[in-house]
Amino acid sequence: MSLDTATVRRIAALARIRLEAAEVERMQTELNDILGWIEQLQAVDTAGVEPMAGAGAVALRMREDVVTDGGIAPRVLANAPDREGEYFGVPKVVE
Repeated sequence: MSLDTATVRRIAALARIRLEAAEVERMQTELNDILGWIEQLQAVDTAGVEPMAGAGAVALRMREDVVTDGGIAPRVLANAPDREGEYFGVPKVVE
């Protein structure tokens, strides 16, 4: 697959990237090289190769969903410049 300059400009516009004329040619070369590498990877026979991670037989251990570090508000707020009860005090922004 080979990208032309119009496609490179379209990709740049979608990505909100401004490219000068000289940069379009350089970017066209780089994107075509990347697509060439992807084509090489797709040509590799991966039949019978087990996935290393992801959606295979790999399962993560589940843990209990419990709070383990709560109840330490006094220690957390010890150096706070302003506090309101067990919360940080912040200046009002909206009037």
